[in-house]
Amino acid sequence: MTKILKDLWVLTSTGATLFSRVLDKAKLNPQLFGALMSALNTFAEKLSDGGISNFEMRNIRFVVVRRRDFLFVGTALNKIKEKKVVEELKVISDRFFDVYPSDVLLNWDGDINIFSNFGQFIENSLEKPIDKLKEAFWS
Repeated sequence: MTKILKDLWVLTSTGATLFSRVLDKAKLNPQLFGALMSALNTFAEKLSDGGISNFEMRNIRFVVVRRRDFLFVGTALNKIKEKKVVEELKVISDRFFDVYPSDVLLNWDGDINIFSNFGQFIENSLEKPIDKLKEAFWS
């Protein structure tokens, strides 16, 4: 089964990055990315109802799903339909709220380290580095 998402960020509405899994970590700082996405979403909310839902850069699509007061941002290849990416982000967000229920989130002290193990709960949703290597050889 092909994985839909390449990269994933879980952000607070204020832009703090709680969790990120990025294949090419050298490209960007997760906290700067979170701040940028939060600012873009706030700007888009002022212009239109609902905020930003997606944008594209070259061959990658960034898709944003807002659930409760969190932004779930994923990247996928442009050839993957946006609806499939949104569905996968909803599955991930449901899993996030299962792993970190309301009482945990309401009593959260700001330490993002409690979210560091979230990747183990969503391994089946994210492309692995080896998948990227195979894609390079077999594409």
